[in-house]
Amino acid sequence: MTISAPKIAVSGLRKSFGRKIVLDGIELACDAGESLVIIGGSGTGKSVLIKCIIGLIRPDAGSIRIDGVETAGLRRAAREHLMRKFGMLFQGSALFDSLSVWENIAFGLIQGRGMERTQARDIAIRKLAAVGLDPDIASLRPAELSGGMQKRVALARAIAAEPEILFFDEPTTGLDPIMADVINNLIIERVRGLGATAVSITHDMTSARKIADRIAMLHEGRIVWHGPAAAIENSGNPYVDQFVNGRAEGPIRMQVRAA
Repeated sequence: MTISAPKIAVSGLRKSFGRKIVLDGIELACDAGESLVIIGGSGTGKSVLIKCIIGLIRPDAGSIRIDGVETAGLRRAAREHLMRKFGMLFQGSALFDSLSVWENIAFGLIQGRGMERTQARDIAIRKLAAVGLDPDIASLRPAELSGGMQKRVALARAIAAEPEILFFDEPTTGLDPIMADVINNLIIERVRGLGATAVSITHDMTSARKIADRIAMLHEGRIVWHGPAAAIENSGNPYVDQFVNGRAEGPIRMQVRAA
């Protein structure tokens, strides 16, 4: 019996900025087709972890394997080829104000893959429909859209090239509960529709519970718990228990500066 390697496997990952240790020996794996959600408070290193996996930040030490291939320290050409497997929804959407909606969605197709603008625009229109938006908004600028619509456009951009792996950085931040649920549903539908692997980072437990197959908690640079999403309520881990219940008292101590 052959056991396939995880889609993403992180081992011994370390990253510091000056004296600040952000990632301190991360061990984490995500199987193909799985939706993994990484939870943790602000400033715990969630975004740094994602950026290391994607290759936007070079780790100080450790291994990052994608489909069993070591990617930490890849040279530029190999990195560019690897990036074609990825799609990402950035925190705050990160749309280009100077480009139209369709140009934002098609940016990677045109700039990264050299696709003709007419073909790229057709794909962008189809992806707009996939996230529940009318083709009429294709020529608008991001500033003309609501926050929820901007988030959906950003999701359309993330799935435009039909990537194998999708990353979601705080996908529901700044949205009202109804729109957040719309985004959560779209994430589930689009990930399943592509058959993609998904890695999300969030402190929104409603979102985490809904979109995750498995959940891992990051605290002080280490994974302190991981398991099935259904087990999060009875994890038996004091850090997880405090975080998911939003309690001030517990092993997680927030730094509060006196006035």
